[in-house]
Amino acid sequence: MIIDLPEKRYYTIGEVAKAFDVNTSLIRFWEKEFDELKPKKTAKGNRKFTPEDIKNLQLIFHLVKERGFTLEGAKIHLKEERKKTLDNFEIIAKLEGVRNQLIKLKEQL
Repeated sequence: MIIDLPEKRYYTIGEVAKAFDVNTSLIRFWEKEFDELKPKKTAKGNRKFTPEDIKNLQLIFHLVKERGFTLEGAKIHLKEERKKTLDNFEIIAKLEGVRNQLIKLKEQL
């Protein structure tokens, strides 16, 4: 899944939830469950997600929603094979981007 967010330093939880097409409660739940997610919080307690947080969320989303991992399975997978999984995920994301560009080009012909 390719997340289409504008380049920003921080994203609100609403922007993140909308980009992933999930409820904000799921994002908050994953934040509690996964140590990799550490959004900054304002004085009011509002979460501000960095691009690094978005990358981690994409990886968690991929493992849980697309590959069907349980939360425990995803945690173990992230801890034991993080580098390999991240590399594979980035390759897949780039290939999906190229595919989408090719489809757009084909439609323009």
